[in-house]
Amino acid sequence: MIGALLGRLTAVGAACVAYGFWEARHFVVRRREVPLLPPGSAPLRLLHVSDIHLMARQHYKTDFIRALAGLEPDLVVTTGDNWCEASALKPLLRAWGRLRDVPGVFVFGSNDYEGPHFRPPMMYLVRSTEGHRDPDRPLPVADLRAGYTERGWVDVNTSRALITVRGVTFEFRGTDDAHLGRDDYALVAGPASPEADVSIGVTHAPYLRVLDAMTADGVDLILAGHTHGGQVCLPYYGALTTNCDLDAIRAKGLSSHTAGGRTARLHVSAGMGSSPFATYRFACPPEVTVLTLIARDSNG
Repeated sequence: MIGALLGRLTAVGAACVAYGFWEARHFVVRRREVPLLPPGSAPLRLLHVSDIHLMARQHYKTDFIRALAGLEPDLVVTTGDNWCEASALKPLLRAWGRLRDVPGVFVFGSNDYEGPHFRPPMMYLVRSTEGHRDPDRPLPVADLRAGYTERGWVDVNTSRALITVRGVTFEFRGTDDAHLGRDDYALVAGPASPEADVSIGVTHAPYLRVLDAMTADGVDLILAGHTHGGQVCLPYYGALTTNCDLDAIRAKGLSSHTAGGRTARLHVSAGMGSSPFATYRFACPPEVTVLTLIARDSNG
């Protein structure tokens, strides 16, 4: 009897493992509406992509990225951890295709600067990897930056930028990667530009110090990634970890953040990929999100 039970448990465990590897290769497109635009504005589509963690051989990822042009976004925002190896640069840029001609902004994550390092997966449940550097695995991040900016995407690592799309002026402010301690919010701090209709904060890792500062300064929406949505989640429970100090209930999706007497909307992408040492996701499929920005209430 015990042997039969152990056999069933082994079979269930094996099925879960197999499913997790399958899930990691099957992407979804999330869609949410966010009332941010001035009253009377027509809707705009913002495509939020994060944590691709591309390796050159991962054609299933580049095929999916290539297909995203069919979503016809008005804005593209990528929140870092684009690649795992330098040889992935050309396939990545080819996959973006005509989306590189759509107005867009980007920030970097830790794995844009340094290649991934093997860590036992269970360690993520014990402690964050914050500040853990792998200086022996540098990536040519300047080449990635050049590839993203050469057709118009704007680098908002520690800078601000005004972008007007179909009559709506967006101000983006971004920080460099907080997970490696590269963020310096003071460089972009302050109230939104009077020219801006909508203020958006962009960061890779949603550490509370960054979310608090952006929210207190009055940004309307904060976009982040890094968490992988928990990557391995429990059905009907959710994420077990965020690998930062954000609470697990906000590990992915659209929520809100309050600080300094103000509230901003927060969208954390569960991301497209994972470390090449753990290409596994469970109850947390890889994703991108189309945020349809709609007019806010005239009284809001």
